[in-house]
Amino acid sequence: MDALTVMNALAWGSAGLAAVALGISTFNLAAWPRGGRQGRFEGKISVLIPARNEEKTIERCVQAIMANEHEVHEVIVCDDHSTDATGQILERLKAQHPKLKVIGSRPLPAGWVGKPNACAQLAAAASGERMIYVDADTVLQPTGVSRLMALFDSPGADLVTVVPRQDTGSFVEHLILPLLHVTYTNWLPLPLIWRAKDPRFLAANGQVLAVRRSTYDAIGGFEAVARELVDDMAFCRLAKTQGHTVVFADGFHIARCRMYGSAREVWEGFSKNIYEGIGGGLPGLLGVLLIYLMAYVAPYALLVAALVAPSMAALLVPAAVGVGLNLLMRLTLVARHKHGLLSALLHPVGVVGLLSIAINSFVWSRQGRLRWRGRTYAARATRLQ
Repeated sequence: MDALTVMNALAWGSAGLAAVALGISTFNLAAWPRGGRQGRFEGKISVLIPARNEEKTIERCVQAIMANEHEVHEVIVCDDHSTDATGQILERLKAQHPKLKVIGSRPLPAGWVGKPNACAQLAAAASGERMIYVDADTVLQPTGVSRLMALFDSPGADLVTVVPRQDTGSFVEHLILPLLHVTYTNWLPLPLIWRAKDPRFLAANGQVLAVRRSTYDAIGGFEAVARELVDDMAFCRLAKTQGHTVVFADGFHIARCRMYGSAREVWEGFSKNIYEGIGGGLPGLLGVLLIYLMAYVAPYALLVAALVAPSMAALLVPAAVGVGLNLLMRLTLVARHKHGLLSALLHPVGVVGLLSIAINSFVWSRQGRLRWRGRTYAARATRLQ
């Protein structure tokens, strides 16, 4: 078999993977629930916010919850040893909103990760029959609480985790952040998350996570995942393992979030959690690298080769098909989630950037220097000892 035949098979294989990604993504666009705005819950709802050095975002976060169409019983913020103006802002907000409570965090127990520590304390202070965790950089839409309550009824959940609309600012954010939706929607038919009992069928996002109090207590709360950096996945996996229904929803109309504010934050934030998020194993990382390069990068590289090298002209058709399928997939996400068009057009560049971060995440994990919010964490295997 000559080299051109191998390259031609590679080109068609890449186009096939791109077709699979487009097909699953198209199915998910129809199947991914967003929650009806008329959802209601007559019991107590507690909204819980872990906050560490969130002076830029905490006021918008709290005010949006207080302005929600659906009444909540209480809003509790855990100020996790903030060294900026977060505490002063919260004190001012307490004077405006009697429902707002602020608790200070205990010292971080040995081996624990910061966010599960804050989330566990928030649950201990809450009195609601349903608890909604909201990251401090996340802003609930006016119908956000109602839509979350609707998801408990249809498709029917014990725990709801959603992907907010992702706001972006810098060029690197425009490139990388939309790939969250690519990752979530391209490879897993999403209804399997709440229909299949197997906990391997799972996706989660902790920016907004709502849970029945009874479910939270049954699975042992955030104490049970205290050493997990990717706490949202660990928490939802534990719930599924114990037979609870986890609904993963499109949060476009539920909340919006600017996850990171600069290229450096994108690099450090994703480096913290990508490797552990795909299981913390080298085979899993290599599998992701191979699939992403084949489906999302190879068609573009082969198309360039076919256009500039006459000897590679036979690759033109399969490479063009692969590129076209990628563009169609990205444009459907642009329409659904309001991604920037530039991100779709520079799709392979963004993917290469994301894979570079994934490799760095592997390096940081193996070196035991996962850093975030001024804290450094050991590798997962060490934390779980």
